[in-house]
Amino acid sequence: MLRSRIDATRIVPTSKERAELVRLGGLVEHDIDDVMLVVRPSTYKTWLRKGRHGYVFKKLGRPATPKFVRYLACMMARANLRWGSRRIVGELRKLGFRIGSTTVRDILSAEDIFPEPTKGKSKGHVPWKTFLEANMDSLVATDFFTKKVHKLYGSFDAYFLVFIHLGTRKVFCSPVTYNPNEEWVTQQARNAAMWPEDVGVRPKFLIHDRDTKFCAKFREFWKDENVRCIRTPYKAPKANAYVENWVGGLKKECLNHIACFSSAQADYVVRTWVSHYNESRPHQSMGNVVLDADFAPQTKGNIRTRKKLGGLITEYYREAA
Repeated sequence: MLRSRIDATRIVPTSKERAELVRLGGLVEHDIDDVMLVVRPSTYKTWLRKGRHGYVFKKLGRPATPKFVRYLACMMARANLRWGSRRIVGELRKLGFRIGSTTVRDILSAEDIFPEPTKGKSKGHVPWKTFLEANMDSLVATDFFTKKVHKLYGSFDAYFLVFIHLGTRKVFCSPVTYNPNEEWVTQQARNAAMWPEDVGVRPKFLIHDRDTKFCAKFREFWKDENVRCIRTPYKAPKANAYVENWVGGLKKECLNHIACFSSAQADYVVRTWVSHYNESRPHQSMGNVVLDADFAPQTKGNIRTRKKLGGLITEYYREAA
């Protein structure tokens, strides 16, 4: 007990240590004046007297901050890196928790969280997730994907360029090409620039990776359209997760199950899937609703099934009465 507190100016025994000292004192019939130097005899006798009456010793000092309040403070700090401890104190008080800024700093320091900005200096960068959530309605993400096309003289990669509006999840996809050169990519940018107006959105940012096919002309075109291109970091696919997930879903649910033998077939398959995605498919991330703004659930009429792409796509609808 002494060894663990060698630098302490005052030794305060815990409940377990107090019980152990009383047990050891009982071995000498509690005559500890010359034996137990870690505690005063008067204090020891007080322990005995209170122990006989079932007294429960309380911990000294301020009560510990409840675990839930500690969790809230850490959660707020991680989700809002621009907040200092005083801001977190204010938010906690709004929720009915009285706590000081020093306590908040101690809690965050124990978890290696240091959100407190230095006065007069930059308050740091907004986390990528926060940026996405704050700008959903003005963000479009884009990426390339391919589908193997098999011919008599070999297999070739058919390229597509897809754009997805993060706020509505609506998608625009280019026609197919075997040669995604600078001219083709720039032309698809022109085609895609007309799409936001058709679906009622006005993008301000375009997210894409560092693929060299996103050429200077491509970025210059969007700059002229007052859309800022944001390139994701190297080897960071999660930074463009929305379009990556869309491409992954297309391949998992459709392309991986179809063998294409011409570019026209590949184009038809992708166009059919995009049409289904935009007009008929319920989306779990959007509350299981259909993206088409004109869609209205029907409650009358016989239920029918519509199959596309050989049954890979199944749509249910009510037959008009």
